[in-house]
Amino acid sequence: MGKYLTEAIGAFFLVLTITLSVITGQEMAPLAIGGMLAVMVFMGGHISGGHYNPAVSLAAFLRGALSGSDLLPYMISQVIGATLGALIGNLITGGSVPIAPAPDTPLLSAILVEFLFTFALALTVLNVATAQGTEGNSFYGLAIGFTVMCGAFAGGGISGGAFNPAVGIALSLGALFNGTGGGWMLLYILVPLVGGALAALVFKLQGNEV
Repeated sequence: MGKYLTEAIGAFFLVLTITLSVITGQEMAPLAIGGMLAVMVFMGGHISGGHYNPAVSLAAFLRGALSGSDLLPYMISQVIGATLGALIGNLITGGSVPIAPAPDTPLLSAILVEFLFTFALALTVLNVATAQGTEGNSFYGLAIGFTVMCGAFAGGGISGGAFNPAVGIALSLGALFNGTGGGWMLLYILVPLVGGALAALVFKLQGNEV
């Protein structure tokens, strides 16, 4: 039970930070988001692995670092925590984050950004948090947080920068309840999951022992 609670808490604070930072117009929102993810990874990595992301959990499962019996409960916990983060963020600010690709962005561009940076995130998690060669390191949280920060800076203005199905679901539901959007949810679910699955394959091709 503790690992599911940890996944929910981490996803909650990740999405709460996204919601508050974006709605209040913080120019350095990606830094806050990446920093919060790093903190939450350090908080819960030793308990649950610190995924906070269904795409990462899928990658960990395919890599053999997460049991099949834990996969769905992890994903459900992440979505519940993330959705609460979005709703409470909306309550605090009186707004919402209608996550969507930037106006006039080609769909292919949005798909590629979500896919590539989710792939980078999942591959980083697998290599710094599950590989024998990096076992016991103290930098894994920073590596994971900085990956999301870089992705948000580089691609957030193109695709919306979710790189995480739980984030996409939570922000879409928050916007839907607020009457401001929510129509891009499928993009933020399917594309990151494909990126996570490919990361597991590449992790094995890199020569990591599984």
